[in-house]
Amino acid sequence: MAQVEATTERIVAADAETVFDAVADYENTRAKLLPEHFSEYEVREGGDGEGTLVHWKLQATSKRVRDCLLEVTEPKDGELVEKDRNSSMVTTWTVTPAGEGRSRVVVRTVWDGAGGIGGFFERTFAPKGLGRIYDAVLANLAANVEK
Repeated sequence: MAQVEATTERIVAADAETVFDAVADYENTRAKLLPEHFSEYEVREGGDGEGTLVHWKLQATSKRVRDCLLEVTEPKDGELVEKDRNSSMVTTWTVTPAGEGRSRVVVRTVWDGAGGIGGFFERTFAPKGLGRIYDAVLANLAANVEK
């Protein structure tokens, strides 16, 4: 079983603290950032960064729906990690300063891929598809925090 990775990033015209606070705000902001690929969004515990437990369904393709129950941690400043209790999927959000009033946001998702021919197709196509989904999330994030 090989690990599969999808990474996307964006420069956002807002300071790193503002951007990170928006990413970590599961109670109010996060649901507004999610495109149509996400459904059944529900904060089950917490709601602001570390200690949050959040649920959603992620429809990556017309046939592939992943039921996600994510535990949120903040291992270091500017980093938010979402670990799925239902799978090996881990998404890490990293927000760093990128010049005056600007931030770099990197979203990296990794999971244990399938074996065999199915795993080949997963490793080939899933990173691009998930990258497009998170590009949309980052575009919505930028629209939400940029002044």
